[in-house]
Amino acid sequence: MVLKDRIPLSRVLDKMILSASGWRGIFAENGDEESKTGKISDEHRIICAAAASVFADYLGSKPVILLGTDTRPTGKAIVDAMIPVLLNRGCDVRYAGFIAAPEIMAWARSLGISPEKPAGFIYISASHNPIGHNGIKFGLTDGGVLAAQESAKLIADFRAFLAGEENIKIESCVSELNTKEAKSQAQKIYYDFCADVTWNGSSEIAAALKEGLKKNPLGIVCDFNGSARTTSIDKDFFTGLGIKFDSINSEPGQIVHRIVPEGDALNFCIELLEKTHKTDASFVLGYVPDCDGDRGNLVIWDNKKACALGACAPGACALGAQEVFALACVAELSHLVWTGGKLNNCAVVINDPTSMRIDRIAEAFGASIFRAEVGEANVVSLARKLRSEGYAVRILGEGSAGGNITHPSAVRDPLHTVMAIAKLLSIRTVNGKKGLFEIWCDASRQKYREDFTLADIIASLPPFTTTSAYSEDAIMRISTQDQTLLKDRYQQIFLNEWEVRKDELKTRFNIHIWEAIAYNGMIETRNLNQFKNAKKGGLKILFKDENGREIAYIWMRGSATEPVFRIIADAQEPDNRLERYLLEWQRCMIMKADNFKE
Repeated sequence: MVLKDRIPLSRVLDKMILSASGWRGIFAENGDEESKTGKISDEHRIICAAAASVFADYLGSKPVILLGTDTRPTGKAIVDAMIPVLLNRGCDVRYAGFIAAPEIMAWARSLGISPEKPAGFIYISASHNPIGHNGIKFGLTDGGVLAAQESAKLIADFRAFLAGEENIKIESCVSELNTKEAKSQAQKIYYDFCADVTWNGSSEIAAALKEGLKKNPLGIVCDFNGSARTTSIDKDFFTGLGIKFDSINSEPGQIVHRIVPEGDALNFCIELLEKTHKTDASFVLGYVPDCDGDRGNLVIWDNKKACALGACAPGACALGAQEVFALACVAELSHLVWTGGKLNNCAVVINDPTSMRIDRIAEAFGASIFRAEVGEANVVSLARKLRSEGYAVRILGEGSAGGNITHPSAVRDPLHTVMAIAKLLSIRTVNGKKGLFEIWCDASRQKYREDFTLADIIASLPPFTTTSAYSEDAIMRISTQDQTLLKDRYQQIFLNEWEVRKDELKTRFNIHIWEAIAYNGMIETRNLNQFKNAKKGGLKILFKDENGREIAYIWMRGSATEPVFRIIADAQEPDNRLERYLLEWQRCMIMKADNFKE
């Protein structure tokens, strides 16, 4: 390994966030998080080269390393810093260029686990962060990113390496990497894998979907927003099933609006669906992925959309992330019933700020709910643990972030989300065999009618209001760096506030009891006596009615991928009165804790 004299890296490294979800920061050379420059600093090149070297050591002797990027401008510069290091270390590097995160993970999964031939992947992306950000994700061949414990080891090795006397020098290296061949192989593997995920081994349900699409045609639109999914299988997969497809912003790197698929970022897709539906009424669904293509939120054609004057006028509208995940849960649990699965040992695994509407859905089917701390790696790891204990975990995910993970996949995927909705819409009651939506109606004791629409399915979801995790209302900037200290202060404030407000909470909202819960990695700690024991994890105050039924919560956690502190309120209600009340209360208490005077 060729080395050079140490250069100071702290000014860059200190601004990065290293977690199991990725090593992220502003990679744009000018430091602007909205910059579209493709240039990165010398410090960032050193960091990228060091990351590649440490991961190669982590895997073992001469490993296979799959490499790819999302479509951010700085991706190529990061890869250019990594490839020479990997090749000089004797790695078998297979570089696919632009590739969606679920695609590279399915590709890695196909390599299998072999102690004789270690393998893994490096994926360059900052997911939903602004365009000037970038990051590095690492994974093995189990189909997901490194588990939290393994990620912590890699981060420790990385920091130790950079703390040494010398750093890697960036060198060029003559290579004959066949990007086109690697990308073609990844696409084929991903296509077959998505079929396996969608049907879960049931050719009968595949046939039922195709037959249903003949009777009730379905059209889907997508605003790719220049993401890595522009180079993936989406169009081929949908049209291969007989689903109509249209899209905009379909060129790689054609990023025309905010990357996170929330709020105003969904307006382009809404306009596309409105336009397409006028020409062909079968177009009723659209999706918008983030830059790495592992999440996608939905827009729908609502034939009962309420206008500002209170009348009903059909139109396209966006769904919240929590609603999207709820729909996927209804679809996949109904799928299990349709195929004869038993749900008494079935579990749904979610993160701590996922709405309790998922608890109600699972309860209707007789399935169990398990929660982990925010972070896809935590949710996936808990699901694997539960499977080893005999649970069937078909669906899991982070309802607060949108999208879902459908087994055997170990990563969110908008294609799987859209296919879940397609199954709900298209597999209808035929010859006495109940369709998926009728199965859900029976489980939730609701009336079913044959001429249902997507709006009817959404209306059947348990009525909850939940703060969007990416709205301004959910984000706080706090000065207290020690989250353990912050939560200790918060406990004193909450206990005092409860005494002041408890009568009002009973009278106005039927809240009689509270319980504190901590989430650290895969561990949920109920009846928490010391709030500070939540440490950097999630802290939830769960509220119950006079019968002890859980009806609302407030939640807090510092982000591991962004320099923000998030708060969320969730409430069982047909409107947002309680959610607004709880969220404002939570914000005030955290501000007091942040400005606490001894």
